Amino acid sequence: MAALRAAQLGLRVACVDEGVDGQQRPSPGGTCLNVGCIPSKALLESSALYARIIGEAAGHGIDAGPVQLDVARMQARKEKIVRQLTAGVGYLFKKNGVSFMPGRASFKGKEGDQIHLTVQRKDQEREDIAAAQVIIATGSVPRTLESMPFDQERILDSTGGLALTTVPRQLVILGAGVIGLELGSVWQRLGSSVTLLETRDIFLPEADQEVAQQALKILTQSSGLRIELGIHLEAVEKTTESLNLTYTSGGESRKLCADVLILAVGRCPNTKGLELERVGLAPDGQGRIPVDAHCRTPVPGVWAIGDVVRGPMLAHKAEEEGVAVAERLAGQLPEVNLVHIPAVIYTEPELAWVGLTEEAAQAAGRAVRIGRFPFQANGRAKARGAPQGLVKVIACAVTDRILGVHILGPEASELIAEAVVALEFQASSEDLARIVHAHPSLSEALREACLGVDGRTLNL
Repeated sequence: MAALRAAQLGLRVACVDEGVDGQQRPSPGGTCLNVGCIPSKALLESSALYARIIGEAAGHGIDAGPVQLDVARMQARKEKIVRQLTAGVGYLFKKNGVSFMPGRASFKGKEGDQIHLTVQRKDQEREDIAAAQVIIATGSVPRTLESMPFDQERILDSTGGLALTTVPRQLVILGAGVIGLELGSVWQRLGSSVTLLETRDIFLPEADQEVAQQALKILTQSSGLRIELGIHLEAVEKTTESLNLTYTSGGESRKLCADVLILAVGRCPNTKGLELERVGLAPDGQGRIPVDAHCRTPVPGVWAIGDVVRGPMLAHKAEEEGVAVAERLAGQLPEVNLVHIPAVIYTEPELAWVGLTEEAAQAAGRAVRIGRFPFQANGRAKARGAPQGLVKVIACAVTDRILGVHILGPEASELIAEAVVALEFQASSEDLARIVHAHPSLSEALREACLGVDGRTLNL
C-alpha cells in the first residue's frame, strides 16, 4: 500500500519483498495475502460451509445426503485465492510504475541524504540500490519457543497450521488468542478434537470482558472447542505415534495426547537480517523499531510501519500507516488514529470491537452509560440461524459521545465499520439511534444498543 500510494503521488518507487509461493516463485503481498489473513479466511469460510451443511441443512428442509470432505480440494481453493490476489498486487505494481524487486533487503549504510541497501535475490545474486527515503514494512513472524522448535510436521507454526493436508484426530493449540481461535475453529469444524491451552488467566484480555466471557461460553459450549486458561506447559514428548504434553492447570498436573501441536503464542517484529545498526537504528526491548506519531524513525529518511512498530499487529493498521507515510513524503499531512483501529476475530460468531472497553473506561475514571442488545432479538439473525451474541455500546455519561463498541455475532467484521465511522466523527449514541437502519438487518442491533444507552430499547 505504501509503494502504490507513493507511486500514485508521482514518486519513483521500488518495493523489495522476499515472499514466495509453494513453487518458490515470487509472491508479493506479505504475510497477509500469502500465509495470514487471506488463506485463513478462505479456510474459515470453507470449514464453516461444511459445518453448516452437516449441522443446519436439515433444519432448513434441505436433505444434503452423505457429505464428503476433500481437504486437498479445500486447500487448492485457498491457494487459488492467494494466487489471484498476489497476482493482483503484481498487476497494480505494473499499473502504477512500481519496480518490484524479489528478494530480501538489508541496510549497507547512509551517505549524505542517500540510504544504501543490498537486495539478496533467491538466485544468490546481489543488487545494491540507494534511495532518499526508505520505508521498513517487513511485518512479523511467528513467535518461537526454544524448547519446541518447529518441525512443520507435528509441531507447527500458524503457517503450517493453514497447510495441513489431513484433519488431525487430536489437535492441540498453544495459545487461545486470535490466531489460535481461528485455526482451532477451522479444524474443529472439519472433525478434529481441538484443545487450546492458554498461559494467560484471562480469556482475550484485550477485549471487553463481558463480551469476551460470552464468546468463551459460546465457543466452548456450542462450537465444541476445549479451552483451558492459566496453564503452564512443562514438557512435550515426541513418540513415533503422538505428542505427549504435560502441563499444570489450577495447581494440578495434567497430560494430553496430540497428533499435531500448533504454536500460536504470538508474533514478533520481523527485523532479523535487516542490519539496522548500519544506519544507526536499534529495536526496543520487544524488537520493535522506535518511531514517532508519524512513523518516522530517529534516522532521517528511514520510516517504519505495521507490525515492526508500536500499536496493534493488524494488516489494516499497517496499510493505513503505509498510505500516510507515502502522503507525508509527498508533502501532505495525513493522520492515523490508532485509538480507532478495529479488531476482529473471525470465529463463529465473529467478535469485533473498536474504542474503549468497559474496563478501560473504568480505569480511566470515565463515567459511562452502556447499552446492550442481543442478536436473539434481531429478526435477521434469527432467520439466518445465528442468534448468538450481542452488541454493546459504551457512551460518555456526560456528553453521550460513543467511546467504544463491541460486537459478538454474525458479520461482526462488517458491522464494526459503522462504529468506526461513528467514533471518528465523534457521534453520540443518540446520533446512531436516530439513523434509519434497514429492516430486517443485522445492523439494527447496533441501533438498538444505542437506544439502550438511554434506556429505551424498542425490541427487547
